[in-house]
Amino acid sequence: MNQENQTIEPLLQHQQQEKEEDGTTAMQGGGGHHRGSKLTLLPLVFLIYFEVAGGPYGAERAVKAAGPLFTLLGFLVFPFAWGVPESLVTAELAAALPGNGGFVLWADRAFGPLAGLLLGTWKYFSCVVNIAAYPALVADYLGQVVPGSGARTGTVVGMTVLLSLVNCTGLSIVGWGAVALGFVSLAPFVLMTGMAVPKVRPRRWAVQAKGTKDWRLFLNTLFWNLNYWDSASTMAGEVERPERTFPRALAVAVVLIAASYLLPLMAATGATDAPPEAWANGYLADAAGIIGGAWLKYWIEAGAVLSSVGMFEAQLSSGAYQLLGMADLGLLPSAFARRATHFRTPWVAIAASAAVTLGVSLLAFDDVVASANFLYSLGTLLEFGAFLWLRARLPGLKRPYSVPLPLPALAAMCAVPSAFLVYVCAVAGWRVFALAGALTALGVGLHGAMRLSRSKKWLRFNTAAAEDHHGNHAAGYRV
Repeated sequence: MNQENQTIEPLLQHQQQEKEEDGTTAMQGGGGHHRGSKLTLLPLVFLIYFEVAGGPYGAERAVKAAGPLFTLLGFLVFPFAWGVPESLVTAELAAALPGNGGFVLWADRAFGPLAGLLLGTWKYFSCVVNIAAYPALVADYLGQVVPGSGARTGTVVGMTVLLSLVNCTGLSIVGWGAVALGFVSLAPFVLMTGMAVPKVRPRRWAVQAKGTKDWRLFLNTLFWNLNYWDSASTMAGEVERPERTFPRALAVAVVLIAASYLLPLMAATGATDAPPEAWANGYLADAAGIIGGAWLKYWIEAGAVLSSVGMFEAQLSSGAYQLLGMADLGLLPSAFARRATHFRTPWVAIAASAAVTLGVSLLAFDDVVASANFLYSLGTLLEFGAFLWLRARLPGLKRPYSVPLPLPALAAMCAVPSAFLVYVCAVAGWRVFALAGALTALGVGLHGAMRLSRSKKWLRFNTAAAEDHHGNHAAGYRV
């Protein structure tokens, strides 16, 4: 075994030991986490689907900003120009380093613990901001029936607590739940697309928006609807044969997500005469009512709620297993890696993520969504850097799946999405810069605080795996 692969083993030793203990628990009748509860292909596909999209809800603003033609072109090109490079990076690194924590593990392996903790901070807060939006969305829908701020707060708190408890039952249940929610929420769009075919007039796709096109809104809408391809990597340690399952799941998810946006938008823009100015959030349900009747409109509106549930569960799982992976690496106290006795889920990490999400959901900060995009962009730029660095410095690392391109071509592949990420950061307002700067400082401060707590033994850490890994960090670069 070459030196690069020897230095990888300590990274995953702790998680492998947990898996063996889980298997023993299952054999003893403890109802623990066992081989049969690992994520397989179809649940992973739909977890990725809900991490990234969850349906074409929210895509209406792109039509309003730039008109039907540019929207259709955007949702045709962007999933492949943006989604494919990030998916390929995720597939290679999740197969090479298949532990919980995903991108945190990659940055930590490439650049050290500070980089891992910074990327973890950026991506984690970006994730919980996203999660917080879903209970609020459901509360807004229900608020039309039961008005009042008290009812809204109760819905947000109740949904967050209830869905967090569901998350504690295990990734297998969450994954198959995502499959069911995916089929039910996608079904009305499939029906709408089929019913629209005889009513489609291609000339409607060329209708132009009045006045100047809002390219900033258009690009932000595309980005908001088509990011987080790497989020499922934080659960790689819970996936059955990740070196095979991840590349396949990502490939299927890219096609599924592109089709789930493009086909309903083609149907709605081609079969209705509404001008681009009418395309506010929720218009797809109105278009379904025009095409198929009130029953189809109500189904799509109900699908928005189901989609929000699916996105909440998928992204809460991602955030919780990221904390677990960071604890396994010794970047956070070992309490975050604590698993429930029966379901073997990281209940402390789930509870912490739910609490942070609940706090964010009750804030009224206008720039919080833009800040999530900014933090996600910073993290993904560091992620691309880790990918290229590991390819250059560890060419002998065992990669069950490898992107079939040489290093210069890989750099060019990453350059296209990186340019867009730089644009997202450049157009952010000063409040976004300030919040992102504060969270970055928090990450640096957290790194120092964790090192001090470890040296003073104020908190318990998974020191064996962390010391083995960080001790071999420099040695791993020698070839």
